[in-house]
Amino acid sequence: MWSEPMISWVAVACSLVLLMAYEARVHVIGRRDPMRFARHANARVRLHWVAAMSAQPGFEIVAVQALRNSLMSATISASTSALAVMATVSVAGSALAGKLTTGSPVDLLHTSLQAMLLLTLFASYVCSAMAMRHFGHASFIMSMPAASPERNTFTPAAVHHVHRAGLLYSWGLRLFLMVAPLAVGVVHPLAMPVVTVLLMVALHFFDQPADITVD
Repeated sequence: MWSEPMISWVAVACSLVLLMAYEARVHVIGRRDPMRFARHANARVRLHWVAAMSAQPGFEIVAVQALRNSLMSATISASTSALAVMATVSVAGSALAGKLTTGSPVDLLHTSLQAMLLLTLFASYVCSAMAMRHFGHASFIMSMPAASPERNTFTPAAVHHVHRAGLLYSWGLRLFLMVAPLAVGVVHPLAMPVVTVLLMVALHFFDQPADITVD
C-alpha cells in the first residue's frame, strides 16, 4: 500500500516527466521539420527578416521600430517574472528555510516544489532579460545605413542577435507558463498532473505555426 506522501511524489515526478517529454519531442521533430512548430518556423522568419531589411536601404527606421517593439515585449516579460520572483521569496522564503530542517516527506515535497517554482520564475526572468540584451545589440546594427560597409560587416552579428533574442524570449514566456503546474503542486500535489496535461494542450496550440497557405 502506497502512502499519501509517496503518491504525491509520484504525481510530481510524472508531471515533470510529461513536460520534459513534450519539450524533447518538439525539439527533435522541430530540428527535422522546422515548419512543424512555431518556435522553429518563427526563427526562420526572423532570419529572413534581417536579410530583407539589410537589402532594402531606407528601411532602417522600420527595422529599429520592429526591434523596439520586440524589446518592449521582452521588458514586460522580464518585469513580470522579476515581480513574481520577489513575491514568491516574500511569501515562501522563510518557509523554505524552516522546512529544510524538519525532515518530513510532505514538507520536503512542498519545499522542493516551492524551490522549483522560484527557480523557474528566475529562469524566465533571465531568458527575458537576455532577450532584451540581444534585441538591443541588434538594434544598433540594424540602424546602420543598409548600403554602408559597416552594415555588411556586422549583418551576420545582427542575424545571430535576432535569432538568439527570439529563442530566449520564447523560452522566457514558456517557462512562465510552466509555473502553473508548479504553483498548483504547492497547493495540492495530486492536482499537478491534471494541470500539466492542460498546460501541454495549451502549449500544443501555442506551438502551432501560422497558416501561410494561400487559396
